[in-house]
Amino acid sequence: MLRHKAYKFRIYPTKEQEIFIAKTIGCSRFVYNHFLHRWSTTYAQTGKGLSYEACSALLPQMKREEATCWLKEVDSTALQSSLKNLADSFSRFFNKQNHQPKFKSKKNPVQSYTTKNVNNSVELKEKHVKLPKLGLVACAKSQEPKGRILNATIRQHASGTFYVSLLCEEDIHELPKTGSPVGVDLGITDFAILSDGRKVDNNRFTSRMEKKLKREQRKLSRRALIAKKKGINLFEAKNYQKQKRKVAKLHEKVMNQRTDFLNKLSTEIIKNHDIICIEDLNTKGMLRNHKLAKSISDVSWSSFVTKLQYKAEWYGREIIKVDQWFPSSQICSGCGHQEGKKALHIREWTCPACRAHHDRDINASKNVLAEGLRVHALSLG
Repeated sequence: MLRHKAYKFRIYPTKEQEIFIAKTIGCSRFVYNHFLHRWSTTYAQTGKGLSYEACSALLPQMKREEATCWLKEVDSTALQSSLKNLADSFSRFFNKQNHQPKFKSKKNPVQSYTTKNVNNSVELKEKHVKLPKLGLVACAKSQEPKGRILNATIRQHASGTFYVSLLCEEDIHELPKTGSPVGVDLGITDFAILSDGRKVDNNRFTSRMEKKLKREQRKLSRRALIAKKKGINLFEAKNYQKQKRKVAKLHEKVMNQRTDFLNKLSTEIIKNHDIICIEDLNTKGMLRNHKLAKSISDVSWSSFVTKLQYKAEWYGREIIKVDQWFPSSQICSGCGHQEGKKALHIREWTCPACRAHHDRDINASKNVLAEGLRVHALSLG
């Protein structure tokens, strides 16, 4: 079945290419903000917004005007993509799928633009990627895309690194059936506990880097104070910007480590199991607990579940979500006896009915599996 799959590679543009990328990002942001203002004004005056077609028709006129003629210098498909993103944002807003679109800021840590592949304007060639108006850009290609390239998104991170994400249309086949279901209980001490007794360690990527991050962030704060005392704008303060990139590199390293871990674990679970039963956690609500918020953010449960879901859809697996109020920690997986709520520090307990001794987390994952299979059987009728 044809699916959309993205490939992300690091790119190494020359100084001239970096300048052109910065120009294109700036122009795309300007077009987005300009038409967001016009759209909002029109909606306030008439009760109706603009359409993508109406905005797109005004763009050539802007390129001819003296005040905005510099828009001609960059990739035209990038500007059209910016308009398309704005139209999609308003569509989702009116369908109550997200909040009202906001103006884009050049202070965001990640800046990007998207360009379409028109007449092979985007191609991978050995150690380079060809991009519209940029030409060949050095690229660290780690894998070979197998499908047709639809578009490319070029991103510049606060650390100064550049990446390209290629969206491809690929024919992805379902994996052979294994006949193996699994229950997954997500935790903080151990990231994931499987019903087969396996525990996946929580690597605590942020915690391991915390000491270094604190030290570098203190340096950043001091340099910001020094620049303000001298009356220097932070964008022009070289020492501040140098330290800002250093802090951003540390954050990026943590993000890359976590993403790699989540991708490998989710792929492994999808390959080995046909049915994956998992708790439907209310992560936003749990983050309100200030004692656990930092640890919950570090483990990225939501990102892990998202990866499981789209990979299950690709490869013919099934994700069954168990209700968040299901008392998985209170039920004996052996006899079904239910006890009262247990404090978090109790990691092992013995069932008073059948005298079975349980590891709290493994017992919970077994109960999640049993409940998920029950829900699955009911859905099949």
